[in-house]
Amino acid sequence: MQLASLKLNPRADARIRAGHMWIYSNEIDTKSTPLKGFDAGEQAVVYAADGRSLGVAIVSPNSLICARIISRSDKQTLNRKLLKRRLESALALREQHYDDHSYRLCFGDSDGLPGLVVDRFADTVVIQISNPAMEGLKQEIIEILDHLLDPQTIVLKNDGKMRAVEGLDEYVDVVKGELEDGFAPFVENGVTFYAPVLAGQKTGWFFDHRDSRARLASYVEGKRVLDVFSYIGGWGIQAAAFGASDVVCLDSSEFALDCVARNAIANGVEDRVSTIQADAFVGLKALADQKEKFDVVVLDPPALIARRKDIKVGEKAYQKLNQLALRLVEMDGTLVTASCSMHLNRDSLVKIVQNSARQVDRNVQIVEQGHQALDHPIHPAITETEYIKCLFVRSLKSW
Repeated sequence: MQLASLKLNPRADARIRAGHMWIYSNEIDTKSTPLKGFDAGEQAVVYAADGRSLGVAIVSPNSLICARIISRSDKQTLNRKLLKRRLESALALREQHYDDHSYRLCFGDSDGLPGLVVDRFADTVVIQISNPAMEGLKQEIIEILDHLLDPQTIVLKNDGKMRAVEGLDEYVDVVKGELEDGFAPFVENGVTFYAPVLAGQKTGWFFDHRDSRARLASYVEGKRVLDVFSYIGGWGIQAAAFGASDVVCLDSSEFALDCVARNAIANGVEDRVSTIQADAFVGLKALADQKEKFDVVVLDPPALIARRKDIKVGEKAYQKLNQLALRLVEMDGTLVTASCSMHLNRDSLVKIVQNSARQVDRNVQIVEQGHQALDHPIHPAITETEYIKCLFVRSLKSW
């Protein structure tokens, strides 16, 4: 297989040599190797300005991240053999630590397979592809996962927003077996869930907060809990299963709250779980106006900072949410506040919590901090792969 060449500008190779896998469009020597000469998903050998090979990359000529390194060898291309080897390696990590067969099996760049996410829900496997190179190998991906796992059901959930950026069509397709009413049963932290893998967000579930949700058990027994941005009840249902006396799940989606009810019934906690359909900002303010109080408030919003230029506006939104949430926390109660925005670092979240506490005349203690679960490994050269932050915050009277 004869590969095209992609040449970098002078001094643009240092980051790649240090281990990063992303190449930006302004780093390309477009006079020598114009990006418009590449097809989306084409593989190319990357060369530094001095002519030294840096490896093979898959090219996305119309994206800011215009190429992603898939091998440091200029002889190794993205093919079935490489896919199989890296998926086997990814599976080995998860199987070493989890015995429930439910986890993120492949986390894109961190597992050496950019543009590929695979979530496993026991006997159901959900695949998300976000670049043309992986799209071209989707049949191989399906066959490899079928061989490795022998699942009852395989779903292609290819409706993410990144596909449009790459010029890919959006679709959802069950390519093996059947999925009764679109839900996949699985267990997390000993709690049963039904994930809406066909109609839900992303793959239907978010495994990244698994470890922090497990820590709820130390905080919620006999307590009243509010789960904000509850989605299908990841935090709230587990809180109820861990012994909370009363759980309220707040979300703007009627569909998500219907899923909360289903998951509550699946765990026999429906008598202790109720729902509120509302925008989070509006719902939190209404609860405060009603003088409601909770022993534990969980605040796990979607990414409020999508792009670097949104940081200032996003930080204001996070601060407003944390202020509203702290007003609802009983004295000596706990706020569990989280962020999945990769552009909001942990120090910034800590500062937001402190500023929010002062605005509502509270002192706070950060009791512990949560991180993304180990099925979301971090690539040490790609800071963007470390995106989950979670703080367990004790709320006290002002000193």
